[in-house]
Amino acid sequence: LAQAVAAQVIWDGLCVHPSASLALFAGMAERYMIRKNAIAEGAKVPELVKLRIASDAALAEEKEKALVAKEKELAEQREALKKRTAEYEKEYADHKQQLIDLRREAKLGGNFFVEPEAKLLFVIRIVGIIKLAPKPRKVLQLLRLRQLHNGVFLKVNKPILQMLKLVQPYVTYGYPSLKTVRELLYKRGYAKVNKQRIPISDNSVISSSLGEKQGLHGMEDLVHEIYTVGPNFKQANNFLWPFKLSAP
Repeated sequence: LAQAVAAQVIWDGLCVHPSASLALFAGMAERYMIRKNAIAEGAKVPELVKLRIASDAALAEEKEKALVAKEKELAEQREALKKRTAEYEKEYADHKQQLIDLRREAKLGGNFFVEPEAKLLFVIRIVGIIKLAPKPRKVLQLLRLRQLHNGVFLKVNKPILQMLKLVQPYVTYGYPSLKTVRELLYKRGYAKVNKQRIPISDNSVISSSLGEKQGLHGMEDLVHEIYTVGPNFKQANNFLWPFKLSAP
């Protein structure tokens, strides 16, 4: 029953996103399809066939109930995500206004305002593999920068800064704004699912990997976790495939 429900959900998703591959659904649909038995009126039906028909009818009823429950759960998740998105926007606006107020207060008092230290880095590899020493090569691998023009988010801390010093000639980095983080995730974001590079075409891709343990069910949850360097930053960042950027 679970496989049949999953096949139906995948089919619904593919109807919304026709660019997704149909091979997975075709295999599941054929394997877990509940048969529809057509019996001629007045025909004698063997006992085993009657049992099979009753079993298929029960399975179809359970499947229908499970689909309704699944749709209800997804609707609740979407509604909760809308509320969280509004809260995130308010949080970003409040933080921005707080910094403006502090700068004005410092200026009026004739003081200097010290900007808060950045918590998030975005690092891009700008050099290939030719004539690259073993130590910087290993550091770039640890930072998940295996290819030219790859980019990753990193948390600002002492070990990361020490590693960046070792690969200073081979990378460039900066402190991304909310707009940059959001555009990177929406336009260039790919997920790492079962060691495969999967496009984030639906919130279900995020929810299936990060929903149960980390409580991240949508793109705005992921943006908030990355930008604010939240408690689940490591899992959220590892979920993202390194960004493949174009040459300038």
